Formats: sequence, structure tokens, C-alpha cells
Amino acid sequence: MSTSLSSLPSSLTLPSKWNNPTTKPPSKLSVRATLRAAELYEAPPPGADVATHRVTVHDRQRGVTHQFVVPEDQYILHTAEAQNVTLPFACRHGCCTSCAVRIKNGQIRQPEALGISPELKSKGYALLCVGYACSDIEVETQDEDEVYWLQFGRYFARGPIERDDYALELALADE
Repeated sequence: MSTSLSSLPSSLTLPSKWNNPTTKPPSKLSVRATLRAAELYEAPPPGADVATHRVTVHDRQRGVTHQFVVPEDQYILHTAEAQNVTLPFACRHGCCTSCAVRIKNGQIRQPEALGISPELKSKGYALLCVGYACSDIEVETQDEDEVYWLQFGRYFARGPIERDDYALELALADE
């Protein structure tokens, strides 16, 4: 994410103190917060004519494909559920990776997706529970462990942990 003021949408009103040449320039943190606020307010106002988009979800785990229509101002997962489409999820708040998908075509706006890093977002990953369709989209569900590993694996280990049946037997024998 860029932290320059010139990248702010022209419709966003900045605090007047930022335009005063005698005031200390804003910190990167305050610029990021303003950019985040701008991203959150890109949604159409309530009651406005809202565009709808066709969503195609290839569910790898279940081997099925779902197609449904989503209004641009509603979360993809919630709209799917309202149409009796069952998709993977856990937290519903954008904090885990259970509903993670890889975008094959189209665009998803996901300002509240805390469960995936900006790096993964840039590689085409999205969270359906807090994602808004910006166009017709085609996505593919991902294995939660795979996405979690892509995001956090480098911090916790050198690779996936393999099951050690012998250690498990020893541990159970001690009980």
C-alpha cells in the first residue's frame, strides 16, 4: 500500500492541519489510517442503486461449482448463504483463512480482511466472509492449512510438522 498523500482519492477530505505548511507532515501511520478509511468508504451509499455481479466459486474440497449473484454492497459469503449456497467459513470476521479463495478472474474489494497479508492479497487471495464483488468473479476455494502456511509458516517452522506416531505412543503410555 502506498503511503503518499497524492494517492488518496480526490473525494476524500483531509484534515485541514495537513494542508498547513507550518504543521509537521503526517506520519506514515496516519497516512495509512487515512488510506484505510478511504478504502472502507468506497462502498456505495445505502439505498443507492447497487450493481450486482455473477460469482462463480469452484469448491475444491467438495468438488462442486456454485454460481450466484451478489450485490456490490454485500459480503459474498452472506449473500451465498442467503441463496442456500454452502461455502467454507469459520470466523465470519476476516480473521482466519477458512473462507480463503484464489481469484481466477475479476476483482474483490476486501478492506476488512485481516486474516491474509497484503502480500497474499497481491497474489490473488481473498476472504469471502468480508469480500465485496467489484465485478463478475471466478474464484477457487483453498485449503485453509495451505493458506495459513503461506502466510505464517516462515515464522513458526521450517516446514509442515509431520506426525510422529512413536512419540504419540510414548506420550499416551505415560498417562
